[in-house]
Amino acid sequence: MIAYIGLGSNLANPVSQLQAARDAMAALPEVHAIACSRFYRSAPMGPSDQPDYVNAVMAIETDRPPLDLLHDLQAIETAQGRVRSGDRWGPRTLDLDLLLYGDQMIASAELTVPHPGLSQREFVLYPLREVAPPDLRVPGAGPLADLVARCPLRGLTVIGQA
Repeated sequence: MIAYIGLGSNLANPVSQLQAARDAMAALPEVHAIACSRFYRSAPMGPSDQPDYVNAVMAIETDRPPLDLLHDLQAIETAQGRVRSGDRWGPRTLDLDLLLYGDQMIASAELTVPHPGLSQREFVLYPLREVAPPDLRVPGAGPLADLVARCPLRGLTVIGQA
């Protein structure tokens, strides 16, 4: 199964946080790293009194069931200092989101795939476009190319290679 993971950080050296997370994901059992997008800088969603984010998207091939993969991602977040305070869209050392899991649509109390908001977030769509096939369709939302075309950059800038 091909899955796409969104990476984000705005605390404790965000570029290093994303690099370490990328390496940790590639080391997971039953996971093969395919590609990681360039790193992008974006303004924070939510409270504006926090540092800008660094974002990327990683493509993996995996045999891990989606909930097991989610738990693996949460363990990586915790290992890298993430504290879940309940503040929505607040600053964080690391945020790993399971964006897509093949063409599956999942709606459970613990996991929603495609990730909610994926189709409107420039900091997800533009890096996703780098690592996904050109004909990728986001279940329930349509072709990735169309979603990107409708999504303004809103200050999103490339800051470097993964």
